[in-house]
Amino acid sequence: MSPSCIFCDIAKGTAHAAVVVREGGFAAFLDARPVFKGHVLVVPAEHVPDLAALPEESVGPLFSLARRIALAVEAAFGSGGAFLCLNNKVSQSVPHLHVHVVPRRKGDGLFGKTFQWMRHPYPNESAMVETQRAIQAALAAS
Repeated sequence: MSPSCIFCDIAKGTAHAAVVVREGGFAAFLDARPVFKGHVLVVPAEHVPDLAALPEESVGPLFSLARRIALAVEAAFGSGGAFLCLNNKVSQSVPHLHVHVVPRRKGDGLFGKTFQWMRHPYPNESAMVETQRAIQAALAAS
């Protein structure tokens, strides 16, 4: 656990976030500044700064959960798919390994001539909670 890591605090439940699930040494929660509604971050519960530091035996479970979250996001919002990505060291706004799961729709503008990683914050807490619950319900139904 890193003493100043917000993702560690979210994973252990001591910092506020719209958590979708905590299981198997991982946590998944809504990105507070999503690219699109339903954007989820999947993180190891223990502090892992980057992909090289993730124990080999945790690679499969991390991506298995990311896969399940992607399917749940698609089901919850009727999106056409999902974009999964991981910034490794460069461009990590929080130095804690995290997989982005971003719902996608054809023509959503995420990719154009250049990659457009524009953030669209939730308008209020209730919109975030509604999104959280929709993903949780889809995850439980899978």
